[in-house]
Amino acid sequence: MVVMEMNTVHVVFGTVLVVLMHVFNSLVLRPRSLRAKLQRQGIQGPPPHFYLGNIPQIKTLLLQVQSAPTTQVKDKEQDVSPSHAWPLTVFPHVQKWIKQYGSMYLFSSGNDQWLMVADIEMVKEIIMYTSLNLGKPTYLSKDLGPLLGQGILASSGQIWAHQRKIIAPELYLDKVKAMVNLIVESTNVTLRSWEARLESEGDISEIKVDEDLRSLSADIIARACFGSNYIEGKEIFSKLRDVQKLLSKVHAGIPGSRYLPNKSNRQLWRLEKEINSKILKLIKQRQEETHEQDLLQMILEGAKNCEGSDGFFSNSISRDRFMIDNCKNIFFAGYETTAITASWCLMLLATHQDWQDRARAEVLQVCGKSAPDATMLKSLKTLTMVIQETLRLYSPQAHVVRTAFQDINLKGMLIPKGMNIQIPIPLLNQDPQLWGPDAHKFNPERFAKGAIGACKVPQLYIPFGIGPRVCVGQHLAMTELKEILSLILSKFRFSLSSSYCHSPAYHLVIEPAHGVVLKMSKI
Repeated sequence: MVVMEMNTVHVVFGTVLVVLMHVFNSLVLRPRSLRAKLQRQGIQGPPPHFYLGNIPQIKTLLLQVQSAPTTQVKDKEQDVSPSHAWPLTVFPHVQKWIKQYGSMYLFSSGNDQWLMVADIEMVKEIIMYTSLNLGKPTYLSKDLGPLLGQGILASSGQIWAHQRKIIAPELYLDKVKAMVNLIVESTNVTLRSWEARLESEGDISEIKVDEDLRSLSADIIARACFGSNYIEGKEIFSKLRDVQKLLSKVHAGIPGSRYLPNKSNRQLWRLEKEINSKILKLIKQRQEETHEQDLLQMILEGAKNCEGSDGFFSNSISRDRFMIDNCKNIFFAGYETTAITASWCLMLLATHQDWQDRARAEVLQVCGKSAPDATMLKSLKTLTMVIQETLRLYSPQAHVVRTAFQDINLKGMLIPKGMNIQIPIPLLNQDPQLWGPDAHKFNPERFAKGAIGACKVPQLYIPFGIGPRVCVGQHLAMTELKEILSLILSKFRFSLSSSYCHSPAYHLVIEPAHGVVLKMSKI
């Protein structure tokens, strides 16, 4: 009996010791080893807390900036013009640490170790690196799991390669052209609601356009994905928006934080369960009904065709999980970023009336009184320039992130296995070295000859991501933006409301914290 008790004590003690050693290795030894390998190559950074990393310093710097008084810049076209140098206030730590440690520095987000890369030559090297050894960080599928799971935005390696092979062909330009009528129908519904408001409120009405544009974008993607079941699909968007809001408050990388049964996590778990259940219900309905040739059907067929061919679904991700996660990825990327870009674009056109007039004149000349078709959209050069400049100044994507799955050599530097890489898109997009002395100003003319003529290193203009992982939905996004904006320009004049508060914020994407309010009148 005594021997058995002693054996039990030894087992328990051994188990506790193993757990403690694992925790010590995860929190201290491994992070320290990763940083040391780069420190020996001359890369430095702010000293991290062993558990929270540099999150406390980041929060302190952000609070200091937010509490400071703000000023707006006088402009000829408006009494007040919003400042576009927002990266300095939204990501003050990046600017501070670049000045202190150089264009490449180390920092920690909780337990995740990061190499920040703002060096132009190193960014070019990362862009040209096509091996699957450089993939997406695991925090995307773990900390942001309720939103992204193991879908195409968050996965890496062979899982990602399979997903892209299935999804990308359904979003090629020829397929997107067939969606133009769908986009026009949805947009006209929204614009008719604005016209009704103008008729009831008078010749001029103040409209908060960003929520309407979200609903519009959700309607378009739901129709494209779900066909006749698009109404059920739209119900998922509001829940995904709630998930996004909750996750935007999460600091990724803090060990064990996503398992704590606090209020936010309980809400996330409930929402994730509801969203997954609704998507799975739509999938099962589709499997029992006649097949519509929409995006959902292509995902279903692609998943079915790949299942069991090489053990992909059985070993890495279930078939249902594949379909659920990729539906969520397409919803988030397809509706959120497009709606936000359209909002920023309208804000800029409202501020710069000369460009609004130019874009409207082009739309009326090319399209007359009809809605633009796919051929007409190609001729809207001025509007394309405006969209490109909007994506430069207000890219929805704040960072390009990667993880080294093996030791890799980039520009003579050894990046150790397990090190994460972050590229600050907003800072590159407003770097005078790349864009000239007017980098902080709205000047669509710089894109008159495309990105080649606009940026001194055109490869670094990456509004839709980089390399082999470039956004599969970029053709759909640009088509939506051109169609929506051209229809708005042809029907309305608009200026910035005095109640508009210019406050870009990072909520997983760069969005207007207080919305975009426009004074609108019908043409």
